[in-house]
Amino acid sequence: MIPRRALHRHWQHYVLNRLWQEPVRIFLAMSCVAIFAWQHHTVIWTIPLILGIVAAALTDIDDRLTGRVKNIVITLVSFAIATTSVELLFPYPALFICGLGLSSWAFIMLGALGQRYATIAFGAILIAIYTMLGIGLFPKWYIQPLFLIAGAGVYYLFTLFNHLLFPARPVEAQLISTYNALAKYLDTKATLFDPDGDAQQARPLYKVSLANSQLVQQLNTVKTAIQSRLRGDRASSASRRALLYYFVAQEIHERANSSHIDHPRLQDDWHFNELMFRFERLLHQQALACRNIAESLQTKQDYHHSRNFERAFLKVEAALERISSFAEKESCERLRWLLKNLRAIDSQLASVASEQLAATDWHTIDTELSFEGLQGWQDIKSRFKSHLTPKSPLFRHAFRVSIVLCLGYLFIQTIGLERGYWILLTSLFVCQPNYSATKRRLALRVIGTLVGIAIGLPLLWLVPSLPGQLVAIVLFGVLFFLFRQVQYAQATLFITLMVLFCFNLLGEGFNVALPRITDTLIGCGLAWLAVSYIFPDWHYRQFSAVIAKAYAANLDYLKAVTYQYQNGKDNGVAYRIARRNAHNADAELASVITLSEEKAWPSLAAKERSFSILCTNHSLLSYIAALGAHRQRIGNQQLVDLLHDLAAYAEGHQHLNNEEMSAALAALRLRADSLEIDDEPQKALIIQQVSLIIHTLSEINKAKPLQLIL
Repeated sequence: MIPRRALHRHWQHYVLNRLWQEPVRIFLAMSCVAIFAWQHHTVIWTIPLILGIVAAALTDIDDRLTGRVKNIVITLVSFAIATTSVELLFPYPALFICGLGLSSWAFIMLGALGQRYATIAFGAILIAIYTMLGIGLFPKWYIQPLFLIAGAGVYYLFTLFNHLLFPARPVEAQLISTYNALAKYLDTKATLFDPDGDAQQARPLYKVSLANSQLVQQLNTVKTAIQSRLRGDRASSASRRALLYYFVAQEIHERANSSHIDHPRLQDDWHFNELMFRFERLLHQQALACRNIAESLQTKQDYHHSRNFERAFLKVEAALERISSFAEKESCERLRWLLKNLRAIDSQLASVASEQLAATDWHTIDTELSFEGLQGWQDIKSRFKSHLTPKSPLFRHAFRVSIVLCLGYLFIQTIGLERGYWILLTSLFVCQPNYSATKRRLALRVIGTLVGIAIGLPLLWLVPSLPGQLVAIVLFGVLFFLFRQVQYAQATLFITLMVLFCFNLLGEGFNVALPRITDTLIGCGLAWLAVSYIFPDWHYRQFSAVIAKAYAANLDYLKAVTYQYQNGKDNGVAYRIARRNAHNADAELASVITLSEEKAWPSLAAKERSFSILCTNHSLLSYIAALGAHRQRIGNQQLVDLLHDLAAYAEGHQHLNNEEMSAALAALRLRADSLEIDDEPQKALIIQQVSLIIHTLSEINKAKPLQLIL
């Protein structure tokens, strides 16, 4: 029996999190269309209207009200151009295939201007293929384009209505995802303190790097969502509060990412001690607190910081005090700094309590966010120019998709397939920017289609009435959007069922089942051939370039931290940009290495070596983050000079050969070792972190990642 309070909380969670999200907008839009078509006895209208809704929902972009209206206008204009062009050029195959190839390439290349334009461009190609599917349904060429655009317009009306009712909800949803990602990262980081862990295995650190990559991507997403609101509504209390939540998450991330110790050494020296368990448990508790913050945002309830944290900290302090009488002084100092860092995370978590966050003085913090949007025609030109090369993944993807669509069209025209344009639709969805993603989606698409046909044929027989079929179309459309982000095979199943029932309105439900399977297999085959033989990714691998980028970004981050030790702590936009660039570069390195197909590696040893480099780079980032977490102005000139020279090495390392780099690092190590660690805690921290950074830089230099041949 579920307690009444728990049931109410679950229902509140469901309503706030799901009620006005995408699936319900889909339900309302499709229901309106289905009822309209049924009442007017014109079920043929249902197909283009439903397809217009699907295309609009797949290209819906979150933004402030004025930005959303602008997006809708641009999208509808793009849809009108695409669908009208298909209708007018379709009777002329030679012109049509030229237009198809050039327009699809140009639309995808719009992604160079940002994700917004990439999404709209995808929708334009999609609506063009939907138009091909409905060619011949209506006597006049302009009727189908009007219905497709009308369907999209119906969906966009509901999105505007939803925005007016809940303008801040999309940002809150991104904040919820951010704190859940932060919780996952803290849980993963806790595994580094597992008393039963294997000190010689790099697997935990590799998992930490991947979790950090996912968290960084989510932080970038929520930053974009908040920034769009601030541009249009600087006085909004909800936007300012969301920005404060974002800054708190950033601070927690920097401290959680910090490493004060060499974890393999920690495993060797302390696996028998209760400290390992207590640090692990404390990180898990802080991860739980992040999840509670996410839940408080979902349920609109105040977050209350647990009082159990203080007791946990006192236990760790007592355990650390017990071992300090016999353990190595340097190790104890490192653990004390780690504990101080965890206390700082606790302070940030406590600040999220509503009364504390609300009391934050807006004018005492730097609220500026870096702007990454388009900044004039020169910026547009430079972005396009940077992608006009086969080295660009976007260029390769655009070229593949245009070739695949043209080949599919030629195949349809040659064989004379009546419903063959599903080949183009399948190819568009399956063909992804890289080989690995295409291969995964290909398998899921085939499985979802086969299962959908197997389930759909009996359902067509069991639901013969028109109202029942319209209800089924709406239901399966909603289920498609519920599953499309998490389970692509199930999403394909439901969209297949929706298509079967749509065509059954024309009396062709049973007739299109086999063509749907055949076209899916052909489309998947074309997509696989494209990623395998048209500019294959393994011929354009840029591991060395990505490694060099991550390495340089880390050292730029170190330079920014050094500046703060010289001039005082400043959490301004310049520092945050350097920190974010380092994390973005680390995330890009993780993505390139983990998503690379087997053909990209000449040997298993090369693949293992790349994973080792990923872990080493992330360790370097973590050691620098620890310096950043405790940054403040220092008066010790020797330390200032040491940090300055380390930063100078960071700035000039690219001009040194391996021997010169090794000599420079050795000299820095001698200087760090010559400094006495006295009773000044800040001095001890800096020397210890500098030693860890120098050791990691030496490991990177020995590995010669910039000359790695993979």
